[in-house]
Parts: sequence; C-alpha cells; structure tokens
Amino acid sequence: MSTSKVIVITGASSGIGEATAKILANDGAKLVLGARRESRLQDLVKEIQALGGEAVYAVTDVTKVGEVEALAKLAVDTFGRIDVWMNNAGIMPQSLLKQKKIDDWDSMIDINIKGTLYGIGAALPYMEEQKAGHIINISSIAGHIAHAGSSVYSATKWAVRAISESLREEMATDQTNVRVTIVSPGAINTELLESVTDTGFKNNFEDFYDNFGISSERVAFTIKQAIDLPDDAAWNEVIIRPTKQVM
Repeated sequence: MSTSKVIVITGASSGIGEATAKILANDGAKLVLGARRESRLQDLVKEIQALGGEAVYAVTDVTKVGEVEALAKLAVDTFGRIDVWMNNAGIMPQSLLKQKKIDDWDSMIDINIKGTLYGIGAALPYMEEQKAGHIINISSIAGHIAHAGSSVYSATKWAVRAISESLREEMATDQTNVRVTIVSPGAINTELLESVTDTGFKNNFEDFYDNFGISSERVAFTIKQAIDLPDDAAWNEVIIRPTKQVM
C-alpha cells in the first residue's frame, strides 16, 4: 500500500533508516534519502534501483537547517510532493551528568531535537499545501524511562514525543489531514552504540544488545504498517522492543 508514495528519510545510511528505505522501496515507494555519509547513500540508492525501485539522495546534516530544507526541495523537485517525512537521524551518547560531557550534550540536542524540528519545518509547508502528509518521528524507549547515564539522551527523546504530540494537535485542529506518528524502539541492533563515548557504558550496552537486541527490520516493518493505515486514521505512538527486554 506504500506504492507511489514519496517518502523522505533522514539518517538513511544505516540502521532503521536504511532498513525502512529498502522495505518501502520494495513496496513501490519513491525514496528521498538524507544522511552525512555519501558513499553509503550512493550504495543504498544503487541497491534500490537494482531492485526496480526509485530513489535519490542528498548529503544532509540535520543540524544544518539549510541542508534539511534542500532535502525537502529535492523531494518536491524530483517527485512533485512529500507524502511521508521520517525524522530518523539520532545519536545516543551515555554518561553520568557529573562527567560533564558537554560536547555530547550539545550534539544530542542539535541532532535529536533540533534535527527533528528542522525536518518538521521543512516538510510541513508542502504537506499543508497538498492537504495531506505523514510525519514520523523516531523517539526511543528512553523517551519513556530514564536511568543513570541516560539523562540527556532520555530528555531529547522525551522532547521528540512532546514535539510530536503538539504537532499532532496542531494538525488536527487545522484539519490539514497530516498524520503524526512517534516510534519508540527498544534494543534494536543498529550503529547507534557507536555514538556512546563512555567506555564503561558502551561495554554494558554491547553486552545488553548482544543478548536482547533485535534487527532494525522489525522497526521498519512497523513503520510500513503505520504508513499503510487508511488516511483517516493514525498510529500516534508505537513502542516496539524485544519480547524478552524487561525495561
């Protein structure tokens, strides 16, 4: 049912973004892919095209509003519209507040929060004009539960949920037919752990993910299901985690 929809994905070069792009391309969607690693984007576009799908890309740093706006323009210039915008780019440094890892704090705020806002800001004018659209924001189970070491990351993912719910209410009030979905994954095996800068936390997470982590395709399939709902209904929030994950 995703057939012919134009879908923009940030953070598309790996993990949930890459898996979602492949599943949706196989379903007939037209993909517009953004990420910082051009070689990975090039390989993904070639793979999609080899399977008979349609995809274009732009090197996109979501902390730079001009690059995010350019990604939206690429979608409209190439395919004429934006049906779905998926804010997927994110990082997950973990540390105790007393360690004062200010660079990590700033990066999480810039990518996880501001990147999401820039994506919404880039997509909404087109969606409001066409009176249809779907914003999908990737949060995390950490946006529901905070632990020692996860304070800033959890705060950014809580912010994504707050932004998404406010957006949902705005769109419903304005009768724009723009749907909003929050996806909050648990332990999913992606490259996210590479952004953990504290060695102790990283080792603990690696052990945890080795024992409990599931593939990014599980989340991608959930995102496809959310997109494929009839336009008069929306999954506003989905939590997906491994069956054996306790928290």
